[in-house]
Amino acid sequence: MADAVTTAPARGLRNDQASGLVLLLLAIFIGWQNRSYPLGSLQEPGPGYVPLMLAVFLGAIGVLIALRGTRAQPVRDMKWPEAPRAVVILIACGIAAYALERLGYRITIFAFLVFFLGVVERKKWYSVLIVSTGFALLSFLLFDTVLKVQLPTGPWGY
Repeated sequence: MADAVTTAPARGLRNDQASGLVLLLLAIFIGWQNRSYPLGSLQEPGPGYVPLMLAVFLGAIGVLIALRGTRAQPVRDMKWPEAPRAVVILIACGIAAYALERLGYRITIFAFLVFFLGVVERKKWYSVLIVSTGFALLSFLLFDTVLKVQLPTGPWGY
């Protein structure tokens, strides 16, 4: 009898089930936000067609993950050793999104990469400068010049 108690599966929400539910909620949110765009038809899809299809796909994947997640670790037993680092990354992404229009693409991406590579990842200073500068300039060249995607230039033209 004691053996049955110790081998009983733990109750509660599992981490895969939680992930699947978050994906399903995100799909519902995307579908809800997409309702104002015309769908069009299969022959001539409108601007709401692809986002709705992606939301349906995301929702279906979320349901599958939630249903198949019965053997995953319970959420209450999970350890979060990388939580402080994740919070720092999330805050940095928010700051970069805010700064993009105000400082311009190249300066924001350069500062963003210097922070991540230099402060978060603690790489050598010369590799941080080479990668940050190269990525900021070459990605701007690719998107702005080659692909003709208008990127924010900021008050100084950068």
